[in-house]
Amino acid sequence: MWIGTVDHCRRIDSRAIEEFGIPARVLMERAGQAVFEAVTELLPKGGVLGVVCGHGNNGGDGFVVARLAIEQGYFVGCLVAASKDRLSDDAKEQMELAVEKGVEPIFVEDERWERKLGCMGKCDLIVDALLGTGARCEVKGHVKAAIEAINRSGAPVVAVDVPSGIEASSGEELGESVWALRTVTFGLPKPFLFQGIGVEHAGYWTVADIGLPHILLSEPTEAFVIENDWVSDLLPERMRCSHKGENGSILIVAGSRRMPGAATMAAKAALRAGAGLVTVAAVQSVCDAVAHHLPEALFLPLPETEGAIAAEAADLILEAQARYDSAVFGPGLSQALSVHEFLSAVFAKLELPSVIDADALNAVSQGVRLPDVECILTPHPGEMSRLLESSVAEIQVDRFHAVNTAVAKFDRAVLLKGPYTVVGDPDQPMVVNHTGNPGMASGGMGDVLSGVIATLLAEELPGYYAGACGMYWHGAAGDLAAESIGCIGYTAMEVADRLPAARAKITELCDGC
Repeated sequence: MWIGTVDHCRRIDSRAIEEFGIPARVLMERAGQAVFEAVTELLPKGGVLGVVCGHGNNGGDGFVVARLAIEQGYFVGCLVAASKDRLSDDAKEQMELAVEKGVEPIFVEDERWERKLGCMGKCDLIVDALLGTGARCEVKGHVKAAIEAINRSGAPVVAVDVPSGIEASSGEELGESVWALRTVTFGLPKPFLFQGIGVEHAGYWTVADIGLPHILLSEPTEAFVIENDWVSDLLPERMRCSHKGENGSILIVAGSRRMPGAATMAAKAALRAGAGLVTVAAVQSVCDAVAHHLPEALFLPLPETEGAIAAEAADLILEAQARYDSAVFGPGLSQALSVHEFLSAVFAKLELPSVIDADALNAVSQGVRLPDVECILTPHPGEMSRLLESSVAEIQVDRFHAVNTAVAKFDRAVLLKGPYTVVGDPDQPMVVNHTGNPGMASGGMGDVLSGVIATLLAEELPGYYAGACGMYWHGAAGDLAAESIGCIGYTAMEVADRLPAARAKITELCDGC
């Protein structure tokens, strides 16, 4: 599913009206119906519904919801954070239809407005129809007061298209914003759902079909949300007569005396992802730790300097690289000077498709040159901030822009971790992931992801596709862990253990595609 910017979605609406002859009031009616369906899911037995409208088309959607609700026996209170004479033509038309059905909208000029605003805590559910996707300036006046009252009420909120006060293209907060339990957006998902404050304030979101022509919705944009069948089509099949040497030989260059676990998790993930052979190249203490957990692993012991890989270990890696199909560099290596020297020497002559992660990324941010091979960079926001010499807040407020900037700077595929992980590439649209859950915000998850991506690289997927499929698969394994163990407290190793089941589920779901 393509992700539409505000301008792109506005063009779709205009073309639907002008080229396909769909009246604007029909689109508004369908939008209101979609929001009301969400209301009935959350409040199926009726109750007290508060609908807070603005003066524009978003408010018109809200009037539709109020009318439908009162027709179905809900007790409806309708507040409008504007004067009656400021309503857009379409919103005014919907307001009049709602009044005919018994809705009594209270406008800001009404002396009851402030008192009713203070009583919103009595609502069982509130519909936020204040501001739409066109809002770009800091919220003020009556709109700000209404947003504050909604948040203060403690009632669950369904947001119409976008939580009011969230800038729809960036996800940035416009001074004050509604915290929604549920957001119903229309036509296409918008960027605010995946970055900035919008990630949290949108709550659980869905994209409603309001009858916009499919040909318009299928036009490519700069980014899309990854789908199961896309991944399933790309995951390499295991041939019946294959042997271990034909299923990818992975080199994991990871770990140090202080951080031996990173190598274990990356190696286990590669094995669970189906790699035929996995070799850990590390200092002896790390090799010993991995061997304790993974008897299936092979080892390439490396010389060390104070618990970290020594610079002279580069020769061993370069001499052995012909035996492998892909590599992971970085998890747990540390930021020792010897590690930087080691990576500089290896990257200068490396020929393996590689995942560049963790401390290898930190080394790159300090001047180590990337290898001239197929590779993918997999930073978390902190590592991305160092790569781009900006703050974590700047990265998180516009993750799409951060990925585009990194892709342009390094001319490589880049995967930015976090809720809704994003992959970018110099020649492809961005891919946004929707699998995974908050329980994955714990140590070692990125190491597992590196092992999965390296396995896909070894099976000849380019970095962009390996990263996109890997993040979806990794998130799906995290979802299985949450289902079977609990939503918080499962470990990265437990996610790695569920990679085979997640792969089976991905391919099973596509059987009927």
